[in-house]
Amino acid sequence: MEPFFQKATQNIEETPAERAFRHAGKFQDVESSLAANNVTASHVPAPTTRIYSLLHALRSYLPPLSTQLFENISSYLGHRNPLACPARDPSDAVWLLDNTAYRPAHSSSSPPSEHHKVTQQWRAEFVACYFARDSGKDVSRWVADIADKVGLHDMDIPDEEGKKRIEERVRPFLEGIRPARWVDVVLCGEEGKVRRLGPGGRNAVSSQVVGPLGRQYEEGAVVQTGLVHPELAPYGSMNTYFAGPEGWIVISDIDDTIKITQTPDPIGILRTTFVSTPTTTTGMPSLYTTLNTLLSFPHWFYLSASPYNLYPFLRPFLLAHYPPGTILLRETSWITPSGLLQALTQGVQAFKVSRMDRIHEWLPQRRVLCVGDSTQSDPEAYAEVYRKYPGWVRAVFIRKVLDVGGMEKKNLPERFEKAFEGVPRSVWRVFEDPVELGQAVEGLKTM
Repeated sequence: MEPFFQKATQNIEETPAERAFRHAGKFQDVESSLAANNVTASHVPAPTTRIYSLLHALRSYLPPLSTQLFENISSYLGHRNPLACPARDPSDAVWLLDNTAYRPAHSSSSPPSEHHKVTQQWRAEFVACYFARDSGKDVSRWVADIADKVGLHDMDIPDEEGKKRIEERVRPFLEGIRPARWVDVVLCGEEGKVRRLGPGGRNAVSSQVVGPLGRQYEEGAVVQTGLVHPELAPYGSMNTYFAGPEGWIVISDIDDTIKITQTPDPIGILRTTFVSTPTTTTGMPSLYTTLNTLLSFPHWFYLSASPYNLYPFLRPFLLAHYPPGTILLRETSWITPSGLLQALTQGVQAFKVSRMDRIHEWLPQRRVLCVGDSTQSDPEAYAEVYRKYPGWVRAVFIRKVLDVGGMEKKNLPERFEKAFEGVPRSVWRVFEDPVELGQAVEGLKTM
């Protein structure tokens, strides 16, 4: 999706509560000041012609700038683009994102038979992002601007170390994207069988369902997928988590649920994203370890409105502190640091519901525990999904965020009562300390 239309969609999907939240936090003021640096290679020039066949014939004769124009134009054809080219150039960088393999849902309203569970073949949605390696421009300007806004001089980190950390984390936001690229991959256990991902569209992200996968994979397996040309993957291979049709799912928010982000404060978001060492929310690693054992190793989804630019930052953090699982982020790779603030606070409810719709499509027979917090639209999103799919969501835990300002109205009991209208009180629980959930967690065993 084009950046313009993506932003327009977020504006349309913004709820009144999200609008008030952004206004109270003065997000637009910070976004506008950061936007002054918003001249990067990540934005794709608009096309001037659609004569694909002529460009294809002339491609080998075109100078580099015209070749780039050719790729940008042809990317409008999306995943069916016959003019796309492989990601093989040393300047190409491909990110492979962890995913979930599932067996297609039973067509009947009755539970699937044992025969159906065994014979249905695995499928998975594969997502890849295509970038131009080391193409980010004006990194020093962004580093200086972010350092100034977060008050780096007053933070407990040496200036040079802080600026180096900002530069490292901001680079994924400034890399140029490579539309109309595809890549070949091989799944572990399928040696000799090459599968093609892509091509990516206007946002240089390809997303497609691949299958059937091999019958040799068992429920609970974790299988690596790598590029045929692994040197193109700066972050290595991806993991596919195989989830059978039954059991538990835990759908967890990330920001201010299991990781301190300070979402109500735009400067707090910049500080915790680009400078601070990522920090777990007190008590949440222990809670998730307990849930992992109590629910017999459920399938985990980590759902955030963050753009995929943050994937290299979030994935190591989650793997180090929480049960492994699939990270679901916004499928955009064009967002700059100023756009990050908008992505995290605008159209969040609609985005999360759309991703949970997808999870339900994959795993409709599973029981679901949703965990979130009070800063954004987690209560509203989880309640909407509860009403939409009766019997699917069994419990909702909402962390009441008290360690950041501006949360008075968000934490009022009336807010939660309104959000969970129509949802039995026994289903949802608001907590300040995970220790409070002891009885509720034990109760999950009987559901």
